[in-house]
Amino acid sequence: MSRRGLAAVASVLDQAASSATNILVLVLAARLSTESGFADFSMVYVTFTVLLGLNMAYVGQSVVLEKGARLGAVCRSAVGFTGAASTAAGAALGAVGLALSGATGRAFLALGLVLPLVLLQDGLRYCFSALRAPERALAADALRLACVVAALASQPSGASAGRLVLVWGLSALPALGLGLWLLRPYVHGTRADLRPYLRRGHLGQRFVVEFAVGNGSSQLAVLGLGVFATPLAVGALRGATTLFGPLNVLFNSANSFAPPVLSRLGGKRATVRATALLGGVLALLGAGWGAVLFALPDRAGRQLLGDTWASASALLPATGAQYAVMGLGTCALLTLRVLAPKATLSLQVVFSLLSVGLLLGGYAVFGVAGAAWGLAAGSAAKAGAGWLRVARLPAPGAAAPRPAAAPLP
Repeated sequence: MSRRGLAAVASVLDQAASSATNILVLVLAARLSTESGFADFSMVYVTFTVLLGLNMAYVGQSVVLEKGARLGAVCRSAVGFTGAASTAAGAALGAVGLALSGATGRAFLALGLVLPLVLLQDGLRYCFSALRAPERALAADALRLACVVAALASQPSGASAGRLVLVWGLSALPALGLGLWLLRPYVHGTRADLRPYLRRGHLGQRFVVEFAVGNGSSQLAVLGLGVFATPLAVGALRGATTLFGPLNVLFNSANSFAPPVLSRLGGKRATVRATALLGGVLALLGAGWGAVLFALPDRAGRQLLGDTWASASALLPATGAQYAVMGLGTCALLTLRVLAPKATLSLQVVFSLLSVGLLLGGYAVFGVAGAAWGLAAGSAAKAGAGWLRVARLPAPGAAAPRPAAAPLP
């Protein structure tokens, strides 16, 4: 196999290792916790997910676009900025944890303490991607997966959310150490410069906006349910979506690796045919996986999610429907990214906000089940609007309409 082929395989395996880590963290936490304990853990983990996405958008996506001889300095600067920003965010979370009372406050305090470790470890993946060394990212992320599973599996049943968060975060230390050691040859002799990240117009600012109106808005809405309604709602929603984690791996892989392939097909018709077929396959997989989970015996479900299974299983029809239409929506946005890249931001803004409204409105009327069906309805609306926008794209080479003749005086 060629070096390029090996790099592609390493990238896919690294994505799988990262996704598996997130899935198994939630599964193990659910098995070890009471229902209320997992609700507190979910509140913290959703917060971490939002911060992780912001760091990926602001730092990671701009790093992978860099080229040339200055990559070593760029990677050192990215690591330095991530360390400084995550320390500041961790201090803020620590203050929030001290202000809150009970188990929830202790869980947020624990997140503040370990946040620099977990964000730095994840951020190294983007440096290795820019350096075209995905096998080094895979080595660090595989060690991260092994350490976090071993650390959480050794915890006693009924462990508090704060303890689980602390163990989860500290288990990133070996992988962080390995990642920094593997990065050292590329950054040796370079100097970090954090000023580009603080300047107006930094490319990451646009990526942050796209994240905020896309995935970030729905995550914050779910977090809002825990703050203004009940943390149990967050635990149930997080438990249900955790079971669909394998599909997230497929969606992320499609977003990462399909654009270069699609761009070589040439022409709107061939591209749309390929993405429509892929969307249909992903939709069938989402519906099928939802049916398998819905038919799962309660005993097996409790082995996966512990006490959270009872509330999460009631949401599986809605979550299965959401993932089925998400497959179609992912491929609609993928098509637009290849054929009309500027068309995706407006869709993300409008329909992500619609999803948030449907989530909150569904919860207000029908409770947690209504929130889950609201998310499904929002995903369906985004998918429909995405494919409608694809259908309206002009064919390549189509003549622009002539302007109307000016009326005679």
